[in-house]
Amino acid sequence: MNHIFFDYQGNTRITKSYIRERQQAMDSSSAIARRDACSATSNWIRLNVGGKIFQTTRDTLMRVPGSFLYRLCQDDKRLPSVKDETGAYLIDRDADYFSPVLNYLRHGRLIINPGLADEGVLEEAEFYNLPQLVHLVNERIHERERSGTESVYRVIQCHEEELTTFISATSDGWKIVQVLPVQTKYQDYTVDRQQEYLCIVVRECPDNGSVSDSRDRATLLQQKARRELHFFL
Repeated sequence: MNHIFFDYQGNTRITKSYIRERQQAMDSSSAIARRDACSATSNWIRLNVGGKIFQTTRDTLMRVPGSFLYRLCQDDKRLPSVKDETGAYLIDRDADYFSPVLNYLRHGRLIINPGLADEGVLEEAEFYNLPQLVHLVNERIHERERSGTESVYRVIQCHEEELTTFISATSDGWKIVQVLPVQTKYQDYTVDRQQEYLCIVVRECPDNGSVSDSRDRATLLQQKARRELHFFL
């Protein structure tokens, strides 16, 4: 026979079966809470990169399908993995250069800490098989190289017979931008006078005071073209 319980006013009767049902409901809620907590904990992954511990979520590491870290989280049998005594995945790479990789996976942006070489980050991006990160680092490297150079222009005057040889002799980084005919007052009256041209050439030079050297090279190009022309004549 079920016992009868009264509340503090003695009005409501509660049977033992009701108490049992309430207890079962509480146990079920506790089990769900423990399962959710366990699931949340299992979503966090520890990485031991070069002796330094990194902790992040599984979702972050799986942001790029097919990447090294994506396969690591999937326990890809073709990707042997070893864990340390704390359960962190061991990765024998430079820890400092792993930070830009992890930050990229977190928010999709390239952030390189001071003191790190762009080429080192590029090496890690290629190792972890992150094509878009490789692209971003390459763009950064190219932008750095462009900002460290200066466009040097030269205008060189040559005769019609020299033009072809001059164009073929253009080298050492010089590029022809434009070729313009020179209009002279003798053009309509002197048949023996050769047509002259202005050749505009450009070269990207390091921004370190070597502009004068580049100009000297342009002059040498002109002299070389004329020497080769006289040789063939």
